[in-house]
Amino acid sequence: MKTAIITGASSGIGLEISKVLVKNEYKVYGFGRDFSKANFQAENFIPVNSDLTQISKMCSKVQQICEEEEVHMLVNNAGVGYFGPHEEQNPKKIQEMVTINLEVPMILTQLLLRDLKRNSGYVINISSVTANKSNTYGCPYGATKAGISNFSKSLFDEVRKYGVKVIVIHPDMTKSNFYRNAYFSED
Repeated sequence: MKTAIITGASSGIGLEISKVLVKNEYKVYGFGRDFSKANFQAENFIPVNSDLTQISKMCSKVQQICEEEEVHMLVNNAGVGYFGPHEEQNPKKIQEMVTINLEVPMILTQLLLRDLKRNSGYVINISSVTANKSNTYGCPYGATKAGISNFSKSLFDEVRKYGVKVIVIHPDMTKSNFYRNAYFSED
């Protein structure tokens, strides 16, 4: 059985990806803050309660998984966005977006890359349509998503000769709880 690690697996896109992978006989370690509303249980789905802003704790959990499993897929899905005029953002919100949307995926990829090379595995990064266009009232969010998209392209060039597949997905607005911090909602 192949193993996957997915961030943001307690809801939205990450939870749906987890369900598909479990259905396709993957063992899924799903990282998320709160699984109480996930309403998903499966023998091959292991919820990992984790605050990804606590980098050292996250790294320890991943290293524990790697001691027991060979990881074949990493899905960097967790994301956070705060929207509104840039002057109304604050350092804490900006730092959280940079950490969750950009720093965590780069660190997890680095931690897992040897396994992924050995297994001709996958890195799937969930970016955003905002990565490729102007993002009025979401400047820091758009910048972090442009960063993960560029990281994905560069990583693809670096690791493709080792059989690692790197995929970046640019979803548009998706009905989920992601926009809980926005002054608008998805329609």
